[in-house]
Amino acid sequence: AAGGTPDGGLGTSSELIAAAARAVDEGAGVALLVDLGSAVLTVKALLAEGDELPAGARLVDAPFVEGAVAALVTASTGGDLDAVAAAAAEAYGYRKV
Repeated sequence: AAGGTPDGGLGTSSELIAAAARAVDEGAGVALLVDLGSAVLTVKALLAEGDELPAGARLVDAPFVEGAVAALVTASTGGDLDAVAAAAAEAYGYRKV
């Protein structure tokens, strides 16, 4: 998780996002799930810069909570980045009733 600013406030920090992505990177790519507009814009900017995030980092379009759970489960069972991204995106179709 990389929410908030370095001083603990509300907001988005490109430094915290990049550091979190590097911390979990094991060479297979990193799925980045974001919650709000500023986080989306920040990750898009980091991806455009090309050198702040690990190679293979990808912004995943998915509902934040359900997508994160699906991504985590898929990754923990050995799914590759494509499978993780697909599982997260499929969470848009989850029905609760």
